[in-house]
Amino acid sequence: MSASSAIAALASDDNQVRYYAAWWLGKHQAQEGVAALCEALQDEAYRTEQGGYPLRRQAARALGMLKSPQAVPALLAALACEDLRLREAVIQALAEIGDRRAVEPLLALLDSPQAQPWEALIEALGTLRVDRAKPQVEVLLQHESERVQCAAARYLYLLTQEMPYLERIVRFLEHENMYLRWAAAFDLGAIGHERAARAIANARIGNSIKLLNLKRILEALLESSYPPESAEILMQTIDGLLIEL
Repeated sequence: MSASSAIAALASDDNQVRYYAAWWLGKHQAQEGVAALCEALQDEAYRTEQGGYPLRRQAARALGMLKSPQAVPALLAALACEDLRLREAVIQALAEIGDRRAVEPLLALLDSPQAQPWEALIEALGTLRVDRAKPQVEVLLQHESERVQCAAARYLYLLTQEMPYLERIVRFLEHENMYLRWAAAFDLGAIGHERAARAIANARIGNSIKLLNLKRILEALLESSYPPESAEILMQTIDGLLIEL
């Protein structure tokens, strides 16, 4: 498939073909597909019995991969859709793009009384370093969902660099729920702290998840002022995990 054929496939009568085309455009970094993917964010043809919009969701994910500021207006408009999974994908795409035009709409969602994809929303506000959200996010440290608590700790660490927030995420790596351990590993990978690397390396999670997040932390260390020996130790840890695969 080429970029032009994938763009053409978005107009197919076959919803599965359209879904695959949206994925392909994002996966292959086809910037020429941005306009067509933005149009797909308004699709009405592919809808589940529960009211969800699978093509819209995939188009949002693809736009996040492409990271084009051109997509921001269409993504912001899509936030109004009632499909929470679509809203989650849109929020994640806006965080990937990193455009400050997303700040006020995301804060409005945080203040809304309606249900939100809290985890994605908090993570996006942290990625965009929106310090005005701090009072609301601090409250979410007590949320009924431990994944939301974990996301809140990630946001607060990124803003304050205070170690208690990092340690709170590290403790989730020991949780009995495997999926929460995974979520904590990805939150720590986003933080990129040396202490997080040691915790991930010793956690009860698969080596593939360890490697992915240790790589993210290594990249952060190489871009920072950490001593070279820290990065060297981390590379040795990664080498050891690769041997075990």
